[in-house]
Amino acid sequence: MKVSARFLIAVFLLVGTALLLEARNRGEIFPPRKTLSEFPQQLDSWTGTDVEIQQDVREILGPGDFLLRVYHSPTEQPNTDLFIAYFPSQRAGDTIHSPKNCLPGAGWTPIDSARTMLSVNGRSPFPVNRYVIAKGGERLLVVYWYLAHDRVVASEYWAKFYLVTDSIRMNRSDGSLVRLTTRMLPGESMDSGMARLQPFAGQVVPLLDQYIPQ
Repeated sequence: MKVSARFLIAVFLLVGTALLLEARNRGEIFPPRKTLSEFPQQLDSWTGTDVEIQQDVREILGPGDFLLRVYHSPTEQPNTDLFIAYFPSQRAGDTIHSPKNCLPGAGWTPIDSARTMLSVNGRSPFPVNRYVIAKGGERLLVVYWYLAHDRVVASEYWAKFYLVTDSIRMNRSDGSLVRLTTRMLPGESMDSGMARLQPFAGQVVPLLDQYIPQ
């Protein structure tokens, strides 16, 4: 009988959860880092304005350090939202929530999705999730990835896999989600939106190691 990959992942996660709970008996390591509130508000020509995260949303997210900021372009291009969620510990069950599960609840409908590679200066190309979502006549381009211990993954399943292995191997369960969102212009393609978003990502990514420890 052929065993599906999803089944094997589910079995691994169940076993891993048991090991993770066992690892809770050891003192966890919390590397030093800057808080996300210190993330620069000026990125090249983009100027950021903080957006308050509502309390009910914070309760869903759980304990962690969060940044939601709108960066305004000096040109007529649409603004870009930056959301970073950093969880110092995920041993108590407060794990990273996938944006694709939150979007439908907010009234947005995914109309196109893909997994692609993002290239920025100073780092090897890495995988990201790329979504176009719509509500009414508005479309947004959403790009997100998971980052922990200098490892970038696009899959939430692999993020959980490494959460277990790193907790055992490194005695750390910290991790993060990085999400970029921008409004798409009328008739704009996904590839064109990505090309427009990439320079902003190139400003964000080199700074992340200061706030999300390797």
